[in-house]
Parts: sequence; structure tokens; C-alpha cells
Amino acid sequence: MNKNLEFVSDLRTVVGRLIKKLRKESATGQQLSLTERSTLSLLYQHKAMLPSGLAAMEKITNQSMSTILNHLLELGYIIRTASKTDKRKVHISLTIDGERVLLKMRNERDQWLAKAITQTCSEHEQELLKQVLIPLTKIVDFE
Repeated sequence: MNKNLEFVSDLRTVVGRLIKKLRKESATGQQLSLTERSTLSLLYQHKAMLPSGLAAMEKITNQSMSTILNHLLELGYIIRTASKTDKRKVHISLTIDGERVLLKMRNERDQWLAKAITQTCSEHEQELLKQVLIPLTKIVDFE
């Protein structure tokens, strides 16, 4: 394996392990799937969306999104509102409980990550982590 592919493989492994670790560090988020948590985040960011738009952004089928939305509705995290201009369309948005649980999950993960960084990384390493955010964001945004 050439050096670049070795680096890429190591980066993928470390990022994947960090994501798994962060998922476990939110007791609140344990009751939700990754896609359900991501759907809550999209709704928080966009305020209201059509189910088809959510499915497209999550890269899943409309049927799978329907299952996710039904579960989130049962939990009281979302509401469905008929479109004022087209009664066939339904807009999905967060309830107060949905927003509260999303922010709690984020806070739990952020608290754990902040503690992990301060307890394991030198000041220099912390600065390196800040600098790597720019190229990592470029990678995430790459299509």
C-alpha cells in the first residue's frame, strides 16, 4: 500500500472510531438511530422541511424516512403541519421536546469531547486540532 493510502486508511479509522465514541457519550441519544439524530439536526437547522427533502438529504428512500418520522412523532420530537399552499404536502418541524433532546445530546457529546481534548492533548496539540478543522470541513463538503 502506498504511503498516501496508508494515511487515508488511518484517518478513516480514527475518524470512524471518534464518531462511534461520541455516539456512546450521549445517554440521551442512545434511544435514537444515527439517521434519527441526523434528521433532528436537519430540522433544527432548516426549521421545517418536506419528508422528501429530508430523505434526499439523508440519502435514504422516502419509505425509510417515513418510518423514521413515525418514530420521532411517537416520541413527541416532531410535528407535521399541512402546507398552506398545497394541502397534499406536509411540513415537518421540531417540537420543543425535539429541540430540547437534540441540544441535550449535543451538549453531552461536546462536554465529553472538551474533557477528552483538555485531558489528553497538550496546548500545541489543541492548536493543531483547531487548524485541521479547515481541511476536514473541505473533505466533508466534497461531493
